[in-house]
Amino acid sequence: MWCCLLGLMALYYILRWYRERQVVSHLRDKYVFITGCDSGFGNLLARQLDLQGLKVLAACLTEQGAEQLRNQTSDRVETVILDVTQTESIAAATQWVKEHVGERGLWGLVNNAGISLPTTPNSWLTKQDFKKVLDVNLLGLIDVTLSLLPLLRKARGRVVNIASVMGRLSILGGGYCISKYGVEAFSDSLRRELSPFGVKVAIIEPGYFKTGITSSERFAQNVLEVWDQISPEVKELYGEKFLASYINLAKKMEEKCSSDLSMVTDCIEHALTACHPRTRYSAGWDAKLFYLPMSYLPTTLVDAFCSLYSPKPSKAL
Repeated sequence: MWCCLLGLMALYYILRWYRERQVVSHLRDKYVFITGCDSGFGNLLARQLDLQGLKVLAACLTEQGAEQLRNQTSDRVETVILDVTQTESIAAATQWVKEHVGERGLWGLVNNAGISLPTTPNSWLTKQDFKKVLDVNLLGLIDVTLSLLPLLRKARGRVVNIASVMGRLSILGGGYCISKYGVEAFSDSLRRELSPFGVKVAIIEPGYFKTGITSSERFAQNVLEVWDQISPEVKELYGEKFLASYINLAKKMEEKCSSDLSMVTDCIEHALTACHPRTRYSAGWDAKLFYLPMSYLPTTLVDAFCSLYSPKPSKAL
């Protein structure tokens, strides 16, 4: 009995391995549009796909980031300035993409642009603090996707959305986890909607990696800025000891972050180039072995674990 089950499992993984190794043909003729290419995953992905011979349309927030990327890549990489929070900027970038891809359409869209700050206890924040993150990570992603859908349908292409393990397990205050849960939901509904048109949608769920988003220096600076703006009553509830512990926790997390960003970009490349891409990719050992399994545990256990390792407010019961 057990031998049969083990044999079936082995056969399943062998077939899956073989199926996932099949690559789309004529990749050198295909265009991929990537947001957030100034640094981090987007920057590395643009360079990685360039080496694979794809035509990369890289969107950067700043001209400095665009220039640095052009200096590191071949002439197959074209850059454009894009602010995903501005509809006018998205419209201009969409027109720019149309002019480049022509009748072939757009093979790949990688929604990578994102921010994480402010990330503090929710009660320290205002509605505008949440909106700032949601405008980039979720609403901007939706706006870019909707604008480029006609080109993606024409090519029967791919949409790859960068979510996070924090879209499965909400352990941080602020808009980041909320936005990533939203990316998961949007991607699921979009995948089912576009399937009849031959467009595939994949979700990348990275763990903790060393990028600008996980910089403890930026985190500490932002937390102190928010702390200076909250009311005396809230400061009394939490206390200076909580503030120091909260900042120190971020420093410890950064030390555990992986510096191998290719673990993420390899997943994105597979989602773009494989004949049979996965629906979801867990990038990073912490995502595979800790965060995702933890997300399936009973809520009571997850709450207890988070409480055990989180700093305590000075007025906590």
